[in-house]
Amino acid sequence: MFAGPLDQSILRRAQEKHLVEIRVHDLRDWTHDRHRVVDDVPYGGGAGMVLKPEPFFEAVDALRQDESQVLLLTPQGERFNHAMACRLAEMRHLIFLCGRYEGFDERVRTLADREVSIGDYVVSGGELPALVLIDATVRLIPGVLGDEDSAGQDSFAGGLLDHPQYTRPPVYRELRVPEVLLSGDHKQIRRWRRKEALHRTLRRRPDLLDRAILSVEDQGLLSEIRTKEEGEMSNTGRGHEHR
Repeated sequence: MFAGPLDQSILRRAQEKHLVEIRVHDLRDWTHDRHRVVDDVPYGGGAGMVLKPEPFFEAVDALRQDESQVLLLTPQGERFNHAMACRLAEMRHLIFLCGRYEGFDERVRTLADREVSIGDYVVSGGELPALVLIDATVRLIPGVLGDEDSAGQDSFAGGLLDHPQYTRPPVYRELRVPEVLLSGDHKQIRRWRRKEALHRTLRRRPDLLDRAILSVEDQGLLSEIRTKEEGEMSNTGRGHEHR
């Protein structure tokens, strides 16, 4: 599950440039029976199998360093977001513990410095969430992205969703690229992009605006957006009255 994603694109280049080192460990390496068993039936009965505590404890004992941060991937954890990715990118050594099956023995939680979830749903194990955390974190390490401005312009980086992006051709199936992007007027382009980011955030994730740090210009752009939307709603209402 890890080999493909870790050997592609940004993650591959980051490792080739020695900006990050990623190692995958098999819990079976810390078992002591001939069948290398890592799970067992749950006490008290029930469906599924539960990962045993011993391999987790021995693995962390073997891998932990002075600066290690141990993260346990679980639906019960703190919701992962961009701010957490920024904090993780500043740490020198991360250990991700991935559950499977019906989960892990409750005692495994005592190993974790932090429990992390990628959302309110269940996947087959902690491997996919771990890959999400790795990808989101590694790209924030200085030098990983070819353009150092890329990470700063992503959605959530500045507390807002990203503005729309366009490329060639300028017209496709009667869908046109906004004229301002073809104008060469960088000041107007910057203003348009900021306004579109604010508009998109207002419509899709208004909760983000409550936490975002907005400039005086941002406040003015938001006022323009809200005034325009109120006018459109008013015109729509009058149209309904006429009908």
